[in-house]
Amino acid sequence: MKPMIWHPEQKDQRVNQYLDNINREPWLALFVGVLALLCSFTFLVLLGTF
Repeated sequence: MKPMIWHPEQKDQRVNQYLDNINREPWLALFVGVLALLCSFTFLVLLGTF
């Protein structure tokens, strides 16, 4: 059997750097989505009053 001890490799460091660069919170997409929902709701309410 192989030993159960994990030793980091050079590839692991590159993969972690790539994931740190790619994995970000989508704050802009969330903001745009909430703004679009708010604007569409406001538009429908205004359209319904006339």
